[in-house]
Amino acid sequence: MEEKEINVGGVLVSQEHVAVHGDAGATTSSPHAKSKVVHNAELYAAIQETKIDYKSKNSLHLYFAVLVAFCCACANGYDGSLLTGIVAMEHFQNTFHSGKTGTIVAIMFSLYTVGAMVGSPFGAILSDRYGRRVGMFSGCSVIIVGMIIASTAYTIAQFVVGRFVLGFGISIVTVAAPAYAVEIPPPHWRGRATGFYNCGWFGGSIPAAAVVYGCNKIQNDYSWRIPLIVQAFACIVVLFGVWFIPESPRYLMANGREEEAIAFLAKYHGNGDPNSKLVQLEIEEMKEGIRQDGIDKRPLDYRPFLFTHSGRWRILQVLMISIFGQFSGNGLGYFNTTIFEIIGVSSIEQQLAYNLLNSVLSAVGALTAVAYTDTMPRRKVLIFGTLACVAALATNSGLSAALDLQGENIQESYAKGALASYFLFNIIFSFTYTPLQGVIPTEALETTTRAKGLAFSSVIVYAMGFINQFAGPIALGNIGYKYIYVFVGWDLVETVLWYFFGVESQGRTLEQLEWVYNQPNPVKASLKVDRVIVEEDGRVKAKVETSNA
Repeated sequence: MEEKEINVGGVLVSQEHVAVHGDAGATTSSPHAKSKVVHNAELYAAIQETKIDYKSKNSLHLYFAVLVAFCCACANGYDGSLLTGIVAMEHFQNTFHSGKTGTIVAIMFSLYTVGAMVGSPFGAILSDRYGRRVGMFSGCSVIIVGMIIASTAYTIAQFVVGRFVLGFGISIVTVAAPAYAVEIPPPHWRGRATGFYNCGWFGGSIPAAAVVYGCNKIQNDYSWRIPLIVQAFACIVVLFGVWFIPESPRYLMANGREEEAIAFLAKYHGNGDPNSKLVQLEIEEMKEGIRQDGIDKRPLDYRPFLFTHSGRWRILQVLMISIFGQFSGNGLGYFNTTIFEIIGVSSIEQQLAYNLLNSVLSAVGALTAVAYTDTMPRRKVLIFGTLACVAALATNSGLSAALDLQGENIQESYAKGALASYFLFNIIFSFTYTPLQGVIPTEALETTTRAKGLAFSSVIVYAMGFINQFAGPIALGNIGYKYIYVFVGWDLVETVLWYFFGVESQGRTLEQLEWVYNQPNPVKASLKVDRVIVEEDGRVKAKVETSNA
């Protein structure tokens, strides 16, 4: 390929004759042109030439569509702060006599997880066959049924059946909703949209902690029944909202509805112009990368995840984020009230207040990360964030050990230090993992395998949740703070695995990631970047070179 040297901001660089912008003068540049490193030159050029009006009616409609998916995550997150609070309530204990730790509590927590594992394959079938919107609608309907069963229970048997049904419904929406959230936004909004979806966990967990805290003052069974009933609120929003949002363009393209998919892209990604550069790039890549006879038409076919190089690497990313996102010490959050008791907080009201504070602080960490998800490299965040989790947990476990030695004469400074380090861990974890738990698996999977891969992810997530929820109360009851040591060591292992096997997906379209995963070493391929020449008006003039990041 012919090369020549050009002056970019006073620096001579070698320029390949690869015109990214279509003008005849693409290989010349003004004295004020700048060199910029991007993950994909063609995508960057298309984005620069298609300035989407983020305040337009169509953009606002797109935000509403993401909000509907967000409400699905709210329903899931609500449960994360729900049971840990109501198990500590006096009237709940008077009704069920379950205790706060032990086998009965473990069953109450874990039957939700079993239901989710059973429901995940059905979620994939619904989402692939009938669309992402139908999946969200169906899952929320099942959740409401589970809520009714659990909130009207007087026996442990009825309560755990309700928990099973709740989990079954949650698994359906957690397959459909993240797939929808990643498939509808423009490529350069994808990280924030999907990260915001996953922050719906806090959109549920914070209200749950607040409702439980407020209802604790009610002196009858409604103190724990009302928090269970409120879980249906987000689902009601979804049941009505899905009728006012468009279907995913990638689902439409994969099911032979090409004109509808193009109309979506023009309306929401091209300011109404089907000929905009970004829309044309996406259409071309979707046509090339999405098969209408893909495995989404074969409900039980998971073979590509095992028998293709690309499939194995893709499912490895799903496995890592699914396991690490649940088993890095964050599972202790299900038992916050017990953790607080271990470090000297004995008042139930104070435990519930700290539970609420922990949710708020974690949400701050997660939402801060969401704001930068489209610009931060995913792999580096996971490596250094997981390492920071090790430091916070090690500090907490060390201070907890000192508190244990102090017996009844607890030094307040140690207790405050243990509490602060626990809160710090949750902030770091939420910054590192919460947005990326939604982003990594949806980006790693291509359109025709996305629902199946997310269903598989759900099974893994809930399997890890089952371990957390069943083993957690027993371990905390038997060995107390020493259970935290397990996560200190495991998080070190996670850090190493992210370094060697984490594939960078930031800065590319979903279809462009196909090239990355087809390379002999996808990790190395994902770190390759393009250097482009950007004019003063923001337009890309030319791609200069490709190199490792």
